[in-house]
Amino acid sequence: MERLERDPPARIGDAELLAARTLAARMVEAVTAAVEVRSQLLDHVVTCLVAEGHILIEDLPGVGKTTLARAVARSLDLQFARVQCTADLLPADIVGTNVFNQREDRFEFRPGPIFANVVLVDEINRASPKTQSGMLECMQERSVTVDVHSHELARPFVVLATQNPVEFEGTYPLPEAQVDRFMARVSLGYPSSAGEVAMLRAHETGDRVDAIEPVATAAELLGVQDAARRVHASDALRGYVVSLLGRTREDPRVDLGASPRAGLMLLRAAKARALLKGRDHVLPDDVQAMADVVLAHRMVLAPEAVDVTGERIVADAVAATPAL
Repeated sequence: MERLERDPPARIGDAELLAARTLAARMVEAVTAAVEVRSQLLDHVVTCLVAEGHILIEDLPGVGKTTLARAVARSLDLQFARVQCTADLLPADIVGTNVFNQREDRFEFRPGPIFANVVLVDEINRASPKTQSGMLECMQERSVTVDVHSHELARPFVVLATQNPVEFEGTYPLPEAQVDRFMARVSLGYPSSAGEVAMLRAHETGDRVDAIEPVATAAELLGVQDAARRVHASDALRGYVVSLLGRTREDPRVDLGASPRAGLMLLRAAKARALLKGRDHVLPDDVQAMADVVLAHRMVLAPEAVDVTGERIVADAVAATPAL
């Protein structure tokens, strides 16, 4: 039997390249008008949105994690939902549940907040392991199974989660399986002195996030996401990604290196970055630029690895892996 070959993806036109860059520029302008955030970090966030990836915002209390997530959500004309995680939060509180309708004498499904387009999961590590595990299917397969019935989530769909890495009382560490489902982890850090003064001035009269007007519709974002999937990646480029993953797995300072899912997400993020840079093909520069935020949080370090971070592991792997 003759083997059927898939048709090559449609070429990305100049109009799509322009639309992607315009959407990203509008989002950056809207968010930075309300939040003091580094341009490189915001570029990573927008890139992951275009790549259809979930984002974990991890940093110290009070540096603007939730504010950034809210600002990104408000810049998009999409359905938004927020989940405030607590120890008594149940999986049904997030994904929904079946409720008996006495009038019609049957059960009907009541969807939870996870069915929104943009879901802010605040302080995700305060949710119990049972509740955290309830989000695995949502984040990977973009569907929910309740009482053997599967329900598709909205498109586009992205989870913006926040957590405080230094507060341990009343928190539960995220399991590796869930951490691996976040395309990227970003940290805000403290603003510069000038930036902090500007922030104090800007927020004296109220919350500027509430003043953000949506700058992108669902159709526009879906169109850019579709174009990102069609960005060309050569076999040599894919081989470079695999070699990079292999370096992390072979590092003696690591117990668990980057997974195959990490490679898929790194390639998707690199494609999105290439599109936002105005190109229809991926370069090693795109892979290297996204490697830190996509791979570092997936590293499980060996117990004897003292004063070593996931970021250092990834940086060493990039430096040791020959580019094309």
